[in-house]
Amino acid sequence: MVPFGRQPTLCVAAYEKLTAEGIKARVVSMPCMELFQAQPKAYRDEVLPPTVTARVACEAGIRMSWDRYLGLTGRFIGMEGFGASGPYDQVYAKFGINAEAVDKAAKAVIG
Repeated sequence: MVPFGRQPTLCVAAYEKLTAEGIKARVVSMPCMELFQAQPKAYRDEVLPPTVTARVACEAGIRMSWDRYLGLTGRFIGMEGFGASGPYDQVYAKFGINAEAVDKAAKAVIG
């Protein structure tokens, strides 16, 4: 399995690049979707404003369940299925899980 904390590092690197280019961005870490869903709607809307539809999810696991947060225009960076294992750097390289992919996806969803 992938060491805990790698995806936020990738997302923070992409965030830093985006903000350096003058693009407004934020990073949200969601280690447990069930706990997030159990929060009041006002809190969920504060974390993921409904008016912000340009969203990117980065998950070393699989896409499962992310679409509810990505919406129709969001992008996903990660694996599309089960079965890959190995050193995280090799798995990330094979599936294109990197800060550059997050940056590119973010720019694509904002147009």
